[in-house]
Amino acid sequence: MANYQTVGQTTAGVRSAEIDQGLRAHMNKVYGTMSVGMLITALAAWAISGLATSDVPTQYQIGADQYLTQFGYTLYASPLRWVVMFAPLIFVFGFSAMINRMSAATAQLVFYAFAATMGVSISWIFMVFTSYSIVQVFLVTAIAFAGLSLWGYTTKKDISGWGSFLIMGVIGLIVASVINIFLQSPAMMYAISMIGVLIFAALTAYDTQNIKNTYIAHAAHGDQEWLGKAAIMGALNLYLDFINMFMFLLQLLGNRE
Repeated sequence: MANYQTVGQTTAGVRSAEIDQGLRAHMNKVYGTMSVGMLITALAAWAISGLATSDVPTQYQIGADQYLTQFGYTLYASPLRWVVMFAPLIFVFGFSAMINRMSAATAQLVFYAFAATMGVSISWIFMVFTSYSIVQVFLVTAIAFAGLSLWGYTTKKDISGWGSFLIMGVIGLIVASVINIFLQSPAMMYAISMIGVLIFAALTAYDTQNIKNTYIAHAAHGDQEWLGKAAIMGALNLYLDFINMFMFLLQLLGNRE
C-alpha cells in the first residue's frame, strides 16, 4: 500500500513539474509574441509619421515648423482618418471571432498585421508629443505593466471576478471617447484618461492570471495547436492592455509639441 502511495505521489510530482515547465514556456511565448507586436507597432508608427510630415512648407501646416504632406493630409485630415481610427477596433473583433478557424501560425501572422495597423492608427502621437516624453511615458508604462503582470501571475488571490466589471468599464470608455471626439472637452478627456489608466492597469493583472489559469486548466489535454492559439490570444490581450495604458498615460503626462 505504501508503495502505491509513493508511486502516486511521485507521478503527481512529475506531472506538476511538467505543468510548471510548460507554463513557463507558455508565458514566455505570450510575452515574446507581445514584445514583437510592440516592436512592429513602434516601427510602423514612426515610419508612417515620417512619411506624413515634412519640413517643406505646404498648404497643410500643423505647427510652427511642421507641415503635412499630401499623404499625411489624406491619412489624418480627410475622411480616411475615421477608417484609420477605428480599424484596430474592427480588427480585434474580427480576429477574436475567427481565431478558432485559423491555425496557430496564421493567427500569429494576423496578430502581427494587427500590430502594424495599430502603429498606423497611433502614428499621430509623434506629431503631437515630444519624442522625449513619448519615450519617458513608454518606460513608465513598461515598469507599471511589468509590476502589475508579475502581481497577477504570482498572487494567490482569485481576481477572476473582476472580469465583467472591467469589460463594462472598457465599453464605457469607448462610448465616452467617441462622444468626446465631437465634444472636444479637455475635462472629459482628462477624466477618461484617468479612468482608462486604472481600468487597463487592473486588466493587466486580470489577463495575466487568466492566461495562467487557462493554461493550467487545459495543459492536461496536450492540444498544442489550441495552446498555441491561446498564447497568441493572451499576447493580444496583454498587448491591448499595454497600448491603452500607454496612450492614456501619454494624454496625462506627455509634453506636447
